[in-house]
Amino acid sequence: MRYQASATRYAEMKYNRTGKSGLKLPAISLGLWHNFGGVNTHENGKAMLLRSFDLGITHFDLANNYGPPPGSAEEMFGQVLKQELAAHRDELIISTKAGYYMWEGPYGEWGSKKYLISSLDQSLKRMGLDYVDIFYSHRPDPNTPFEETMGALDQIVRQGKALYVGLSNYTAEQTEQAVKILKDLGTPLLIHQPKYSMLNRWIEEGLQGVLEEHGVGSIAFCPLAQGLLTNKYISGVPADSRAGGSSVFLNEKDITQETQNKIIKLNELAAGRGQSLAQMALAWVLRGERVTSALIGASRVSQIEENVAALKNLDFSNEELAQIEEILK
Repeated sequence: MRYQASATRYAEMKYNRTGKSGLKLPAISLGLWHNFGGVNTHENGKAMLLRSFDLGITHFDLANNYGPPPGSAEEMFGQVLKQELAAHRDELIISTKAGYYMWEGPYGEWGSKKYLISSLDQSLKRMGLDYVDIFYSHRPDPNTPFEETMGALDQIVRQGKALYVGLSNYTAEQTEQAVKILKDLGTPLLIHQPKYSMLNRWIEEGLQGVLEEHGVGSIAFCPLAQGLLTNKYISGVPADSRAGGSSVFLNEKDITQETQNKIIKLNELAAGRGQSLAQMALAWVLRGERVTSALIGASRVSQIEENVAALKNLDFSNEELAQIEEILK
C-alpha cells in the first residue's frame, strides 16, 4: 500500500525559529546516526522515518559516514525519499555533514575544500537530491585554515547545493571565528550541532552565549546521553543494552555508581511530572528556548513516539529546576 501522510501531522509538533533566520525546525528532529542503513532492516528504518513525519518531524539529520557501513544511511534515506516521501520534499529539512573519515588518501576527511565539496557531491548522489537544506562542517580541522573551510561552505551555498550551512563539534572560540568569516563572505552561519544533555553541559560555558549573540540556532545531539537518560539503566546494565554489549559509543564503565544514583533521582522527579526520564531529559534540553531542536536517535517506532510525547510538558517550575541542579551537582 502506498504511503499516505497523516492529515494531522502538524497538529501537535512545536516548531522553533532557528536563531534569527527565517527557518523553523521541529522541537524534536530525527538523526540517522547508527540505526539506519546497513546495520538495520530497510523496513524498520522506513517505518521509523514515515512515523516520524506523521508525528510532525520534518527534519532528518544525516552525515556522509552514517550507517554503518558509511554512506548506507544516506542510501537508505534516499530510497525512502524516492519511494514514499518525494511528494513531500518541500516539507522536509534534510541535512548532511562531512568531516570524518570516508575514503583513502589525503582528501578523505577533515575540512579542506577538496574534501567537503567532493563529499557533498557523493551525499547528493546517494540520496538522489539536487540540494540539501543544511550542510555542516562536522568537525574543525586543525591543519586547514578556517578561511578555506568556511569558503567551501560559502561556495556550496552559492552553487545551490545547500540552502544553509552549519557547524558541529566546534568550540565557542572556533565558532566565533567561523561566524565572522562566514558573515564577511555573505553566507551567515545558521546553526551549530553540539553534544548536550543533563550529563554533558559544556555548551553552557561559552558556546550558548556566542550563538545567542550572533543569532545562530542550535540542535543538541545525544540529548539522552546515548541512552543513559532513559529507564534502561536504572536497575543496572542490561545484557542487551549498548553498555552491556560491544558498543564503541557506551560501555559499562561509563555507568558509575554516582551516575546511576543521579539517574534514579532524576527518574523519580520525572515520574512526579508524569513523564518518563527520557521525556523529561528532552524537555530539559529544550527549556527556555535556548536550544532550537533536540536530535533523537531511535531503533524502533515506539521510541520516537515516546520522545515526541515529551512536548506535552515542556514547562518546569523553579523548584523542579533547582531539584535537577542539586541532583546533577
